[in-house]
Amino acid sequence: MALRVALYARVSTHDQQTLPLQLRAMKEYIKQRGWSVVEEVREIGSGSLQRPKREQLMKMARQKTIDVILVWRLDRWGRSVADLAVNLKELNELGIAFVSLTEALDLTTPSGRAMAGLLAVFAEFEREILRERVMAGLAQARTEGIQLGRPRTAFRLQRQIRELYGQGLSKAAIARQLNVGRTSVRRILAIKEEVDAATKGRKPEH
Repeated sequence: MALRVALYARVSTHDQQTLPLQLRAMKEYIKQRGWSVVEEVREIGSGSLQRPKREQLMKMARQKTIDVILVWRLDRWGRSVADLAVNLKELNELGIAFVSLTEALDLTTPSGRAMAGLLAVFAEFEREILRERVMAGLAQARTEGIQLGRPRTAFRLQRQIRELYGQGLSKAAIARQLNVGRTSVRRILAIKEEVDAATKGRKPEH
């Protein structure tokens, strides 16, 4: 019985002329292998994260309605080495083969499956490099005195919060007027009560 193959062709919005080229090359390959095309997916988009039709194809793989996914080139399928390795690992666990024409990656063969293992190694290397860059960037920012994380806007307004509360405004009204979170307003006023109680030598009221 011929293997059921799904074709996945992806181009950017500025490079749509390569779409017929991809499909023609993939169909010729399938003809040589004696496989059967059951799905042909065409995806057009510029954003690397916007690949909804690829996810539709993964759903077909999970439902076992296809045996092989065929792409023209790896970068048409994977957003990064890490993303590619994760996808290939899932497909392998599902028993779905994956073939990329340009890189001659064929997971229907032992050598192709070995190459997929190398991709997982490179993906981990890519993640480690990214992690090191992030840590180096944070360290440099601290050295330069750059404040990291979200600015503590509410605490910069604590004097105004206390004044408005003293004027009789509710915590919700203060939050709306100063455009800060109600939780932050309650926390600041609770601190004030703690300080006042300590100053007067009594326990704060809750």
